[in-house]
This record gives sequence, structure tokens and C-alpha cells, in this order.
Amino acid sequence: MSSTINSIRGMHDTLPAEMHLWHTLENTVRRVFSSYGFEEIRVPVVEKTEVFARAIGEVTDVVEKEMYTFEDRNGDMLSLRPEGTAGVVRAVLQNGLLYAAPVRLWYMGQMFRRERPQKGRTRQFHQVGAEVFGSAGPDIDAELLAMCQRIWTSLGLNGLRLEVNTLGTAEERAAYRAELHAFLSHNRDSLDADSLRRLDKNPLRILDSKNPGVQALLVDAPVLADHLGEASRDYFSGFLALLDGFGVKYEVNPRLVRGLDYYCHAVFEWITDELGAQGTVCAGGRYDSLVEIQGGKPWPGVGFAMGQERLIELMRINAEPARETPHLYLVMAGEGAVAGGLQLAESLRDRVPGLKIQSNLGGGSFKAQFKRADRSGAPLAMVLGEDELNSQTATIKHLREHKPQEQVGFDELEAWFGAWLKS
Repeated sequence: MSSTINSIRGMHDTLPAEMHLWHTLENTVRRVFSSYGFEEIRVPVVEKTEVFARAIGEVTDVVEKEMYTFEDRNGDMLSLRPEGTAGVVRAVLQNGLLYAAPVRLWYMGQMFRRERPQKGRTRQFHQVGAEVFGSAGPDIDAELLAMCQRIWTSLGLNGLRLEVNTLGTAEERAAYRAELHAFLSHNRDSLDADSLRRLDKNPLRILDSKNPGVQALLVDAPVLADHLGEASRDYFSGFLALLDGFGVKYEVNPRLVRGLDYYCHAVFEWITDELGAQGTVCAGGRYDSLVEIQGGKPWPGVGFAMGQERLIELMRINAEPARETPHLYLVMAGEGAVAGGLQLAESLRDRVPGLKIQSNLGGGSFKAQFKRADRSGAPLAMVLGEDELNSQTATIKHLREHKPQEQVGFDELEAWFGAWLKS
């Protein structure tokens, strides 16, 4: 006998018992995005590796160690997408969408990174993201965060805190980078191997270090805010004022730099303390250079991505929605009753929009069928036998409430279930 084949480590199934959580999350973000004028876009799971190498940066863990990259038969290097923004920018440029700017887009889908699997971090994961192209001011940055807050409220999530920072312009970061490099070089003996590797290529990435010793060193390191010009300071203060106006609470974290190289000006992360080390559930910021990096003209952009798996875990903790169940379980006894019952079920689906019916298929005694009805979670069971078909009357039993069973004529079922759904 052949052995069973299991899923790849870090790749996972989403089982029927969990789908109500995913549907609630997805339907909520779809509704909220639509209310802010965003349109959905869907991009390929596989892109040319260059799409991500350009956007994310060659000297990042994502590109250096985490992407699933392979050579196509024609020699092209391809990668499974590790994030959504780069592919959306490629699609926007390729399809000429910038001519209708400002453009508000959102996406949802699977991403892949070869990381060490742990709670809240898997190699296959799902993101929902929003991107705006053609809006240069801090007003859209702040509105995106107000939109996020509306999503959290709609999902019943509590305890999420917002951290924000400014990265200024590319020129300001270059000046800061030089000073930071000098400071870190002087303290080279206190750096770990990852920090030393990043020191000459991109020292700002060291600010992301999780090494306690490196973090202790960074307490005395130069701060980017000290290198910002008046325009950048005005941008950030305007951004914060708008957040205040929206009623969005935040903390300014001067060490927040984000993990990707294309960000500028305002960056942000929504963080929870309820998921352990993987506390960031949504992150993003402004990326005015990314369209140019991908081969287009300079164009302002801003966006964010939220991790669906982490939000699902928070929903379990905070406010898990009810599992989706059928309204009615159809119990049938007798060959004639099965054929007639299935026809009746189809007729009811046509005549009572929204009525969810699960039919008992495969036979079984009344006792066995009622056990299945109970496991289905349906609040009602409708019993059909030969006698019921002959009399054109169905027996309706309440499975979750102490109410007497009812006899309802076939010609009255549409009105009965319609009234029940409304109640």
C-alpha cells in the first residue's frame, strides 16, 4: 500500500470548519474598500524575478533568502510572489492604468516566502492589500489608516495599536545613511553577522534587527528625524494632524523603517500583543519611487497589506463569527420520498431566495438522518416520507428550540420559510 502524501511544510489547507472566518474577513474588507472607492485587481501568482528584486531590494532577506525562485524552460527566472505591491505596480504600468489617475486598487491572494514556519507566519500565506497611485499629499495616507480602523471595528477587533514614522525623501535618507554607517562602523564589534552583512549595502536595514545586543546599541544611534528638511517635517506633521482629525490613535516610533526598500515619508504598522512575536497584522506606507524603479515615470504611490492568517487568529480571540450552517436539513424516507423531496428542495431554492437547504443523501434510518441533521448545525429539519408526499404536507421540526413540530402544506412552504427567514 502506498503511503499518504502530506502537504509541504509551511503550506496549509483551509478546512470547511474555518471558512466562515475567512468569508467574514473577505466580505468585510470587500465592503469597506468599496465604500472608499477602491476597485479590485487580480495579478499572477508567478512573476519574473526581476519584478520583486527591483521593488523589494536586492539586499533584503526576502530576495536573498526567502523567495521561491526557479528557472523556466526558456531560461527566464521566475518567482512565486512574496508580496503584492510589486506585481500590482507591474500590472498598472503594463495596462496603462496610470492615465486614469488617481487610481485606487485592492487585491487579495496567496503569497509565498520560505521562512521558518511558526504561529502567525507560514510559507504560504494570504494578504489583502490596497494601493493608491497619483495622490501625492498626506491626506490619502491618513485616509488609508482611517479605512483600516473601520475594518478593525467592523470585525470586532480590539487592542490593535498603530505605530507611525517618517522616512523623509531619498536625499535625506542618504545623508542619514552616511551618518548611521559611520556610527555602526565605529561599533562594528557589537554587530551580529546579519548586521555586518547589511552594514555597507543598506545600514538602515539594521534598524530592523531583532538581536537584543544590536537593539541596545541602536539606543545611541543617530535618528532619521534629525535629518529631515522642512518639507518632510511639514508632510509628517500634516499626516499626524489628519489622523487626529479622523480619531485614529497612534504612536510615533522613530525606529520604524519597514522591511522593504521602496518606502518614503509616512510608514506605519498596526500591531497586536495577542499573537506573540508575530504581532504586526497590517503595514505599509508611501512609495513615490516604486513606479520609476519598475520602469515607469516618477509617480506617487501609497498602500498597505494586511496578513489574513493573523487577522483570522485575532478574530478567534476577539469576536469569532458564527459558523455558516444550512437553514434546513431535509430528512427523507422511502425511494419515492427521496425523488420528490429533492425536487421540492430545488423548487424551494428557486422560490425562497437565500434559503440554504442540505438534503440527506445516501439513505439511512430516521435516527441516523437526524444525527446528521444535528451535526449540520441547521436550526430546522423538514421530514418527508411517502405519507407526506401523498398528502402534500411537510413536517417541520425545530432542532435548536423547544417548539412543537408543525405541519405545513407544500403550497404554504414558500410563505412559511419566507416569514421564518425575516424573523
